[in-house]
Amino acid sequence: MRFLVMVKVNQEPEGAQGPTPGMKSFNRGLIRDGVLLAAEGLQPISQGVRITYGGGKPTVTDGPFAESKEIVAGFWILQGRSKEEIVERLQRCPFEGGEYVEIRQIADLEDIHERIKMKAQAGT
Repeated sequence: MRFLVMVKVNQEPEGAQGPTPGMKSFNRGLIRDGVLLAAEGLQPISQGVRITYGGGKPTVTDGPFAESKEIVAGFWILQGRSKEEIVERLQRCPFEGGEYVEIRQIADLEDIHERIKMKAQAGT
């Protein structure tokens, strides 16, 4: 199973932020254990673009976005046997400044086909 782990913060960090020594060690452990598939930090939200759909033509808005209450600062793509395994690993993550993560399983093609099949059987 693959999982997207979004690292979220309540406020954009000041200046360029690199991983702390503790985070580098944590990531090395994920690599050593064969769990880490990808990991990246993201550029500041001021360099982002938001596209809003609906009501005809999409609306493009350049960052920063005044209404942003939580900012995705980076992500991991991890693989494991279960969501519980990933949660257990991330409880040891050395964050220190109010960061938090959201863990979402990545839907494989088989998962999507199974959902479609179940909906068709249910008649919805």
